[in-house]
Amino acid sequence: MSEQEAGSVTGIRDKDYNLIWFVEASLSNALRLEGYISDADMDGDAELADFFRRAQAVSRKGGDLGKAMLAARLKKEQ
Repeated sequence: MSEQEAGSVTGIRDKDYNLIWFVEASLSNALRLEGYISDADMDGDAELADFFRRAQAVSRKGGDLGKAMLAARLKKEQ
């Protein structure tokens, strides 16, 4: 994120925007990995499917942690 922006254009401070972006990217990655898992399963490649499942679990965890942090920060602002 550009230091010049700093929320003047979006109305959201960089660090908050970064957290929102992280949650979206993590959950989007988990969704994309579902397709990769399906492709590997259809090709009979259990090793690759398992690899993608583990990566998906990490992405979900990142999304969950980010959502919890975002919720806590929003609650503080009320």
